[in-house]
Amino acid sequence: MQAAPLLQPVAPAPTPIRLLGRAVDWAVIVIGAVMATMVFVNVVLHLFHHDLAWVTEFGELLMVWVTFLGGACAAQRGTHMTITEFIDKLEPAKRRWADLGVQAACLAMLGVLARYGWSLVDANWGNQLTVLGWPMAWQYMGMAVGCSLMALFVAWDVWQIARGVPRGQRYPTAE
Repeated sequence: MQAAPLLQPVAPAPTPIRLLGRAVDWAVIVIGAVMATMVFVNVVLHLFHHDLAWVTEFGELLMVWVTFLGGACAAQRGTHMTITEFIDKLEPAKRRWADLGVQAACLAMLGVLARYGWSLVDANWGNQLTVLGWPMAWQYMGMAVGCSLMALFVAWDVWQIARGVPRGQRYPTAE
């Protein structure tokens, strides 16, 4: 007779959150591939004393997007860099409350950053990127969208913690 597992399986994130997470993952992959390709092509062109002036500015725009979307990728997996020497020593009940406090503080900060990011977007539709001539709001939108997505993923984690789901079930390690 086999003993029942101590931790019962938890339903995965709701379908919309999972699909959004997958879309964010693919966006980061595509943006990274576009950036690498653009830089490679521009380096090759430099060998022939040519240059695509827009590559630098477009690369900067994409770098903002990939940075904040990459943060959303990390948030959905619970893989942001953390210092856990003290929290790991806590017994499970206290660990749950500590995790909840940390994630709630992160959620509050992400709320502030998302709000600030969207205000930057609103304020910069009239400003243009120098070479591309696009509204600068498109560049700032990377921060606003990324922080909003991070807040969504962290809010889901806060909900899971509040329901009593331990970290090992929220973020199972690949074995």
